[in-house]
Amino acid sequence: MVRERRSNKPSPEAIISIIGPGMNVVGDCETEGSIRIEGSVTGSVRAGKAVVVGEDAWVKGDISTQDAVVSGKVTGTIVAASRLEVKATSQIEGDVHARRLQLEEGGVLNGTVNMGNASKAAGIAGGENPRG
Repeated sequence: MVRERRSNKPSPEAIISIIGPGMNVVGDCETEGSIRIEGSVTGSVRAGKAVVVGEDAWVKGDISTQDAVVSGKVTGTIVAASRLEVKATSQIEGDVHARRLQLEEGGVLNGTVNMGNASKAAGIAGGENPRG
C-alpha cells in the first residue's frame, strides 16, 4: 500500500535567515521570510516578513520589508510597509518610509521620514520606484 507523504518542509515565511556576528556579506540578500543581521551586509536587504538589525550590525544598503527592528547601523533607505522600530543604540543615515514608527530615546535617524501612506510604502517594498 502506497501512502501519500506530507511534506514536513516549513513555509518560506516561517524561515529565519541569520547573518552571524563577524560575517560580512557583499551582495544583495532576499528572502520570503525573516532575516536577522548580526554581522555586516553591503548591498540591499529584502525580506517578505521582517528584518532585524542587531546592535553590532551594519547594513550599507537599502532595506525593504514588512516589519523592521534596527538596533545597529544602517546607511541607506529603509522601507517598512507595516512597522519600523528604531532602538536607542541605532544609527540610521537615510530616508525612512513606514506606516508606523517607534523611535526610542537615544536612537539616531538622519534623513527624511515618510509615514502613514501604507499603500505607497507597500509599493516601494514591492520594488516600485519611490520617486516614480
